Amino acid sequence: MMKPTIRQLEYFSIVAETLHFRKAAEQLHVSQPTLSDQIKELEYRLGVVLLDRTRHSVELTPIGLEILDRTKLLLRDLNDLCDHAKTAKSMLGGTLRLGVAPTVGPYLLPYVLPDLHRAYPDLKLYIREDRSSSLEQALRTGQHDLILTALPLEDESLWTEALFSEPLMVGLPKDHRLAGAGDVAPEDLRGEAVLSLGAGHRLYEQAQEFCREFGADLQDDYEGTSLDTLRQMVGMGMGISFFPSLYARSEITKDQEVCARPIASRAVKRQVGLAWRGNSPRINEFLQFKEDLLISLKRQISHEVLLSG
Repeated sequence: MMKPTIRQLEYFSIVAETLHFRKAAEQLHVSQPTLSDQIKELEYRLGVVLLDRTRHSVELTPIGLEILDRTKLLLRDLNDLCDHAKTAKSMLGGTLRLGVAPTVGPYLLPYVLPDLHRAYPDLKLYIREDRSSSLEQALRTGQHDLILTALPLEDESLWTEALFSEPLMVGLPKDHRLAGAGDVAPEDLRGEAVLSLGAGHRLYEQAQEFCREFGADLQDDYEGTSLDTLRQMVGMGMGISFFPSLYARSEITKDQEVCARPIASRAVKRQVGLAWRGNSPRINEFLQFKEDLLISLKRQISHEVLLSG
């Protein structure tokens, strides 16, 4: 039996994604009859029906769903191989797809991107923000080469490298009873209404842990969609919240309605790091990427904001 070609699998993946032959053909820059013929040939070579076609719809068959999952993994590994071959002669060249958590990337990357561009002018860095849980899934399926997020991750098949630990600060309205304090003791937060990001963000999970430990009251009815939204809610007197030090340094210091205070507990921090697939052939590149990030950060950011990993 003849084996499927990579092109046929790529065609199938796009049709399965769009569930529309015309849209898939446009995306692939081929004619619709050509696409249809290739899908039929793929089905013939595999000996199964992948798609249910009617005049008005296209749906995956049960075996089509199984083949799609394996196809995505195969194409992901093939892309990894090709990327590795392109960059084999020069460290950190070609394309790097970086997923970043919205509570990390915007307040960290401005410190390191200029240095990376100077060191690797041929590197094409594509950056996409998403919540931590979605980043992990996108990394597994090959949408990202590596991700920058809070640790730990749940998937043991992913390789993680810690960059640093970042203290978390408590954000308070300027007229709050604790606003004039230096360090805020954890016991002072007992009974306080705490606002947080929604589920899927690592910061939400930490807020749950801190509220249980400190006796604070997590407000599930008020979930922010971003750190900026949380800061604005705090400024309106709706509650207090926990903010990463980098964010506090970047944004809260400019806010007339909110202040950030350290918490007198070394346990109130988060670990930030990189993660990639454990079987990636680009491990040496990613380790170099980590070292370059650390060099930039240590040069530009004080020890009080970022602690050693």
